[in-house]
Formats: sequence, structure tokens, C-alpha cells
Amino acid sequence: MLALLKGWAINLSGGYHHASYHNGGGFCFYADISLCISHLKRYHGDRIKKVMIIDLDAHQGNGHERDFMQDPNVLIIDAYNPNIYPYDFPARKAITVDIPVYPSDTDDDYLTKLETQIPPIVDSFQPDFILYNAGTDCLDGDPLGGNNINVDIFY
Repeated sequence: MLALLKGWAINLSGGYHHASYHNGGGFCFYADISLCISHLKRYHGDRIKKVMIIDLDAHQGNGHERDFMQDPNVLIIDAYNPNIYPYDFPARKAITVDIPVYPSDTDDDYLTKLETQIPPIVDSFQPDFILYNAGTDCLDGDPLGGNNINVDIFY
């Protein structure tokens, strides 16, 4: 895995966070996030014990949440619009840091939520590996995400 060799890596075609080991969902046909974590545990378990998922896609990442509901070594931070697909309330129980993002949230509201909630949990959990699912559907104008985040906050 490139991330283990170089310290970071990007998968431009990934983030299928609605797919679980057993089902596809949304536009997600395979569980790349769950498969990555399984690979890490199986082949790099000597040094990768704790994994954190930071999911900032506008939709709840219910696939990987369902896959790791009972795993205390996988911590999930999910910032999503709770008023859109998938409405998977049982899977929400797997979220350690649940950050609701609403269409009324400004850029400052969004950044404040992330900046105040993510760093303390990273510091306390001390993950060996972080998977970040970016998603762009949280941006203003995206018809599926329904949020109001301006692209300028990323520059």
C-alpha cells in the first residue's frame, strides 16, 4: 500500500461509503473503505491496530459503519447532511463523532464544526492509520448533497 510506504496516498476513484461487505448502495458497488481496512488488519496488523475513518461526503457513510459497528479499533467521524439518503439510523450507532451538516450551515459553521471536533478525537484515539473520504457533494449547488459549502473555503 502506497500510503504505508510514502506516508499518504490518494485514490481518485474511491470512497464508495454506501457499500458494505454484503451489499452495494447508492452509487457504490464495492466496499473499498472496508476492504482497505481489512487488508491493513490482515497484512499489516503488527503495526496498524487502530484505524480512523473521517468521512466528509454529504451523505452518511453507512456501508463502512455497518461493517465496523462492533470493532472498537475502528473509529468513525462522519460529517453529513442527516436529511438526505441513506437515512440509515441503525448504522449511525457506529459513528463516534456524528457531525450534522445542514443546508443552513455557512462555511464558517462547517469549518468550526470540523476544527472543534476532529482534532481532539484524533489526539485521544491516536490512530495508526486514517482514511479520509472527501466527497464533493457537500458543496453549494450539488443537487444530491443539499448543502451550502463554498469551494473557496478550500483555498
